[in-house]
Amino acid sequence: MSNFWTRTITGLSMVFILLAALWFSGWVFAAIFMLIAILGLWEFYRLITSESCHPQKYYGTIAGSLIFLATAVINLFPWPSGYIPPPWLTFIPFLIPLPLFFLSFIIEIYRNKPNPLVNVATTTLGFFYIALPLSLLTYFSRPDVIHFLGMPVILVGYFAFTWIYDTTAYLYGKQFGKHKFFERISPKKTWEGTIAGTIVTLLVSYGLHFLVPELPLTDWMVLAVMVIIFGTHGDLVESLLKRSLNIKDSGTILPGHGGILDRFDTMLISAPFVFLYFFFQHAI
Repeated sequence: MSNFWTRTITGLSMVFILLAALWFSGWVFAAIFMLIAILGLWEFYRLITSESCHPQKYYGTIAGSLIFLATAVINLFPWPSGYIPPPWLTFIPFLIPLPLFFLSFIIEIYRNKPNPLVNVATTTLGFFYIALPLSLLTYFSRPDVIHFLGMPVILVGYFAFTWIYDTTAYLYGKQFGKHKFFERISPKKTWEGTIAGTIVTLLVSYGLHFLVPELPLTDWMVLAVMVIIFGTHGDLVESLLKRSLNIKDSGTILPGHGGILDRFDTMLISAPFVFLYFFFQHAI
């Protein structure tokens, strides 16, 4: 089977699983993404481990899981009918990594590994680069958000824009791409693919406004633009990481796509910006 069809089958399978989870329950969705976060953290720590870098793999994975779990519980907790939790409660997930960050220093004292500051830095980087961004997605799966066909609108739109932009840019760029977009970091990415992905994603966002008018057109367009801008940079960040480690893929767990970081890299950078926009807009 060619890499294209392997990639397509894997991608469609993930789409089906995530949409089914969103339709079934926010808790099911959170459980799936918590597993993704755990696998992503372990993959990240495995990649950066070397003779000069020894991240606290077990502690980092457990701490990242706690960040995700706490965020999911805060967002999905079944509050009494009519009770509206205070907005500041949503920002607790941003505070949870702080004690975990300082605890990593204490743990490093007892490890007797070279380059302790590098070890602490790479351990805590996993919190902020992988666990926290993915955990913020549970904010959009709460029962009180705008739903369509039983699924949270903003989260489905976010996934749809991410998949559409990535797929269009990949296919069009592979077929017609000639001008490199950022050759120093990602030699295969082209301007033609990026522009095609941008146009198609914006058109889809405009069309979705008519399908789900409860979400203003401005929010649909802003969501698409944030996916395009920050998602592109998320892909570049992961390419930079792989290039610095001299590897092609972050893993092999997803046939045709590589590892967890290869597939969800765009979300790691874009998710916090999407969260902040909609939180302050009170759109959900």
